[in-house]
Amino acid sequence: MSKRNSPLCCRLFFATVALLVISRPAMTQTVMVELDHVSVCGSNLDALRQDFTDVGLTSDMGGPHGNGITQMAIIGFDDASYIELIAPIKPGVTAGSEWAKFMSEDAVTCAWAAGTNVLLQEVDRLKKAGIPVKNPEAGSRKRPDGMSIEWKTADVGTGTPGSMLPFMIEDETPRAWRVQTSASVQGAPVSGVENVVLGVSNLDASIALFRKAYGWPDPITETQKDFGKLAYFPGEPVILASPNGGGWLAEHIAKYGESPVAYLLNARDLAAAIKKYKLSGTKTWFGEKVAWFDAGKLKGVRLGVIGQ
Repeated sequence: MSKRNSPLCCRLFFATVALLVISRPAMTQTVMVELDHVSVCGSNLDALRQDFTDVGLTSDMGGPHGNGITQMAIIGFDDASYIELIAPIKPGVTAGSEWAKFMSEDAVTCAWAAGTNVLLQEVDRLKKAGIPVKNPEAGSRKRPDGMSIEWKTADVGTGTPGSMLPFMIEDETPRAWRVQTSASVQGAPVSGVENVVLGVSNLDASIALFRKAYGWPDPITETQKDFGKLAYFPGEPVILASPNGGGWLAEHIAKYGESPVAYLLNARDLAAAIKKYKLSGTKTWFGEKVAWFDAGKLKGVRLGVIGQ
């Protein structure tokens, strides 16, 4: 599944060029989604950071957001994607955050974002495609060194931002100010976030939603015992998972709604990743091997590694 052979900034440039080319009226518009980052919400940032440190993924403090409600830490990878750990600045004070329900727990996969450098163009395109999308809003955070980082985001679809369709983010300040490779994963067997697994109630409806939003062809499907029926759009970062009956996935969707249920990191060397991070439960997903971090140490967060 890996398509991360160049820095994210370069891939965004080529994706933009491709978008301009395929936007001609005579052609069917297909839009690639560039996964920018994924988020894990928790009630206490220090505890959340320690959980990830315990499995070998030590984060860097990112600082408070401009909303005055939340703060974050970052695990930045070599390919410029990252895992955001987000929690309230003041314990229990989450009013005003759209991810408040997720921050009532120790750790929950909660959102994902797609990077773009043509935000207004994408907002207009999605509106014309009949997809609910909000107008861009400014966002910011202040790094521990005092530097202010600024961006714009646009929420896409319904539900909390990034719960199903990714919210879009475009940097106002240089992206390198927002994310740098964390020392704990520099040159590591994992190079970045490769896939977000979304828990969905109705697989057919969710497939139709992504196809409507991005013009993708039909996905390929298979069934996995622990995740139910999966649908993967080749070359894209999305895997949809629909439960077969009950189980943890059905319970997660009932509690949090349709939203991310797992993240997969890209492996440079899967055998080395399995050894370094003590991964287990190896399965084959769509022709590639997937192995998992200890979910118990991550308070239930399902984080895997995918590769050959």
